[in-house]
Amino acid sequence: MAELSAEQISQRALQLGLVSEHQLSDVWGQIPNREIDGDEFLQHLLRRDFLTNFQADRLLRGERDGYFYGDYKVLYMVGTGSFARVYRAAHRTTGEIIALKVLRKRFCDNPEDADRFYREGKLGESLRHPNIVSTFKAAKEGRTPYLLMEFVEGRNLRDVSRVRGKFDPPEATRLIAEIASGLAFAAQRGVSHRDLKLSNVLLSARGQAKIVDFGLGGDAEDEANANPRTVQYALLERVTAVKRDDPRSDIYFLGTMYYQLLTAIPPLPEGRDRNNQLTKSSLTDVMPILERDPTIPRIVAGAVTRAMQLNAELRYQTAAEMHADLLSVAKHLANPEQDEGPNIKAAAGPTSQHALMVVESNVGLQDIFRQRLKTNGFRVLVTCDPDRALARFGDHPKPADCLLISTGELGEQGLAAFNRLDESDDTRGVPAILLLGEKQHDWIKRVKLNDRRVVLKMPLKVRELREAVHKLVPTG
Repeated sequence: MAELSAEQISQRALQLGLVSEHQLSDVWGQIPNREIDGDEFLQHLLRRDFLTNFQADRLLRGERDGYFYGDYKVLYMVGTGSFARVYRAAHRTTGEIIALKVLRKRFCDNPEDADRFYREGKLGESLRHPNIVSTFKAAKEGRTPYLLMEFVEGRNLRDVSRVRGKFDPPEATRLIAEIASGLAFAAQRGVSHRDLKLSNVLLSARGQAKIVDFGLGGDAEDEANANPRTVQYALLERVTAVKRDDPRSDIYFLGTMYYQLLTAIPPLPEGRDRNNQLTKSSLTDVMPILERDPTIPRIVAGAVTRAMQLNAELRYQTAAEMHADLLSVAKHLANPEQDEGPNIKAAAGPTSQHALMVVESNVGLQDIFRQRLKTNGFRVLVTCDPDRALARFGDHPKPADCLLISTGELGEQGLAAFNRLDESDDTRGVPAILLLGEKQHDWIKRVKLNDRRVVLKMPLKVRELREAVHKLVPTG
């Protein structure tokens, strides 16, 4: 309830610049004899959109500042974080709508925090990309730094995911690819994010992912004030023995976002509990995504796994590389009839020492090969067509380190393809293994062998295959 009279509210709103004399005259003109209490007068102002509820609440509390920043009038708060509050604001004269990010007062009182926020904002002015929320200007109001930014109609991905649950693989892949594109653009300008999480990505009304808060996550050296994700960045870099600010750290956390969109479960502990955040096991005990949800396409799971490799050398090395792989994954999801994985790195996951192309026509066995070989450290590309497999080795770069042809169901077609390897310059030097079905063991007499060719027989132990590959393909 307003404790001020209508006249007091009128005068205070005018003095603060929230309303014009013309607007006040318009309101008073609708009130007979000017007999009205403060609450009713305030409702007149709100109904005419001359005031917002945010402005009215502050006015009644006697707040004298915080209504204007430069030429923009604050309309209402749209979000709040550890370091800043975000408002919807309108230009005094043009009515242009922008997002206004204002550093919290407790950080404004520290000149180093205030200067860092301002510097990061100035840096953000150079990041103009469709998947990055634009920063138009970094400025100061007294001691308070603020940023004028693009206003995005929509919500952040964390809030959207809480409502929607799992995203289907094509949409999750598209969104993560868009984020990777924005990260790649920033990386070209020497800018990393350092606070990448679902809440720092806005999903526009048109469904476009847009990154916010580059570099504004806080200083990992000051863990008492840093937010949980910033602490996890520091922990990741300690556990993996890489330098602070390694750009591949952003890629790891982009992988965690991909994981969460696909499963609706965060792979790392959330919340502000420091005991959870600062344990090595929070990184090493992440459940593999296919154990969490076996229905996720393996090509998608491979991209998630590669992005989340603790060994930074096995991770995507740049956001641009991950973006390229995700475009290939998306293409494959849209046309699954093509060979497994238009990009072998994305398809097979990141942990392999060797890439293995498997030619197998039995769909059930294809799945067994993918799963067993992946868990034993191989990157895997699967096709059912031996002729097409041989043709792929004419590509540059070659698709795999070693070729495995299974004759169980392919029969004579598989044997013939294996024996043709030495007939082409493209395949003559390709290490290859022929896997004979249980009823085909006597075919070994018909196989053309040399120091690059090996025959194995079903039933097969993965250990035998691993040893054969390591013998055929030099390590290093």
